[in-house]
Amino acid sequence: MKTTVEKVLSANDTGETGGHQAGLLIPKDILTLEFFPYLDPSTKNPRCVIDLLDAAGDEWTFNFIYYNNKFFGGTRNEYRLTCMTEFIRRYSLKEGDVVIFKKTMGRYYDLSYRRKDEPIKENADGSKVLRLSGNWVVIDSDEFA
Repeated sequence: MKTTVEKVLSANDTGETGGHQAGLLIPKDILTLEFFPYLDPSTKNPRCVIDLLDAAGDEWTFNFIYYNNKFFGGTRNEYRLTCMTEFIRRYSLKEGDVVIFKKTMGRYYDLSYRRKDEPIKENADGSKVLRLSGNWVVIDSDEFA
């Protein structure tokens, strides 16, 4: 099981393009999806709430949604993480900055960020990083497996 995922933010993700989108697009590959809670694809547009804590100890609530209405007469077939706008604005995140999600043993996910020009810190345990399409990164860690 993967315990950390990272997303390099696009200008669209941060609102810098002035366009509107419903949250971060999540790749449909198994490595990324196994990080998030399971959503039942037989239900139309299943969703769940994810509770997070940032480094300042502030609580955040994001929604993990599978827009699967393509299979129910619509057109969408994508996973998204929504309700992130306030977090992105509070920390003035810009294109190229990275949002980091980490599973913990408790109820909350850890939530942090890294600025575009800040170097990636290597984990002491020698974890590997796998780059996926859409600027998502899965950190290979079996810490909680």
